[in-house]
Amino acid sequence: MAQHHILLVTFPAQGHINPSLQFAKKLIGNGVRVTFMTAVSAFNQMNKTSVPEGLSYATFSNGYDQGFNHGTDDVKHYMVETRRCGSKTLRELIAQSISQGTRFGCIVYCTILPWVPVVAREFHIPTTFLWNQAASILNIYYHYYKGYENVIEHGINDPSFVMEFPGLPLLSRNDVPSFFVTPNPYAFALLEFNAHIQILDQETNPRVLVNTFDALEAEAMKALDKYNLVGIGPLMPSAFVDGKNPSETSFGGDLFKVKKEYKVMEWLNSKPESSVIYVSFGSLSLLAKPQMEELANGLLDTGRPFLWVIREGGVEQKEEEEGLSCQKELEKQGMIVPWCSQVEVLVHPSVGCFLTHSGWNSTFESLVFGVPMVTFPQWSDQPTTAKLVQDVWKTGERVKKNDEGIVEGCEIKRCLELVMGGGERAKETRRNAMKWKHLAREAAKENGSSDKNLKAFVDELSSY
Repeated sequence: MAQHHILLVTFPAQGHINPSLQFAKKLIGNGVRVTFMTAVSAFNQMNKTSVPEGLSYATFSNGYDQGFNHGTDDVKHYMVETRRCGSKTLRELIAQSISQGTRFGCIVYCTILPWVPVVAREFHIPTTFLWNQAASILNIYYHYYKGYENVIEHGINDPSFVMEFPGLPLLSRNDVPSFFVTPNPYAFALLEFNAHIQILDQETNPRVLVNTFDALEAEAMKALDKYNLVGIGPLMPSAFVDGKNPSETSFGGDLFKVKKEYKVMEWLNSKPESSVIYVSFGSLSLLAKPQMEELANGLLDTGRPFLWVIREGGVEQKEEEEGLSCQKELEKQGMIVPWCSQVEVLVHPSVGCFLTHSGWNSTFESLVFGVPMVTFPQWSDQPTTAKLVQDVWKTGERVKKNDEGIVEGCEIKRCLELVMGGGERAKETRRNAMKWKHLAREAAKENGSSDKNLKAFVDELSSY
């Protein structure tokens, strides 16, 4: 029987590339060939070490080959060009594969790329949607377009109003994705999610692959009864999850370089077990200078060692502004780096808490590695994810802003002590973290729920 060949198309951002590449590796491990397609900008930056046999790459140029500049580039134009240029290149790639006798058996497309299945249908190629956020987030967008629009708008306008969705906890204005809250420069993203829903509605009981596992979000997945949501996560390096490939300790697609001179692992090795606060706000979020100062004060006041990732360009400040006022004290108590291998840090026994922006990859990694969290959501899906961490999975504490929209240093310290201290709340948080770590590994191992779901998808390729 001929080997199955899948085209996997992903958005050119770190949070999309990591789970997509891991999904590709899992498919290859099940005997499937994969062509991985993304924008030139991301492909050129990717640290493509140890490319597995069975994986090939394809790219499209969207006019932003040097990357997207959040300070100067127009995000709407970027999305329009990504759709226009991506569609054209995808059409050409599919036509070429057909002419060469290597037609793709299926095209898997990722979040905010609803134009991919439109092109695929021109060639009568089946498609599958890979959703790389929590299933609970898709649940909210789905119901927004299925009669809950007034519920969300009422909840946004009235802070005291509580929103109720099938399969989810009660949500307030501060718990829904930021795209619903006006004014919002990224509100156009709702149009992309609406397009995803419309495309899925044209199919009968479409399967949606989700980077989660069934036990983590069972109710949220069941609530989308028109779709067949299946967890295939955690989509993370094998060495840390199922152990099938002990040498696989990275995603293999980093857009940021880890500078070895910082010797992060050696520093972590020198710290006591569960003593270190790991701080990172992901690959996109920017913090204003006053907020950075408060964060720095909060970390210093705990007296605990910390590893703080501050990306180059990760601080929103004027050119004439200097660095943090307490830089020397910070460097004495902790370590500041421009980037690091997050999965290797979170799995290290010295890490006791993750102060995170609540992006799904970061949150999911923390759950999988059993690390309690202090959540500091910024935008997009992050407020909802922070709500789930605190009130559903009960593995962390969410910070609260003051009337000026700033999270003060004393509030950051309070949350860190709640999670890392010796009180009953901290002990319960750690017990819950260990529970989800165990369940994640159960899902990922041979014949676990995610393993079975992935194999069922591969088996169905034969029917295409």
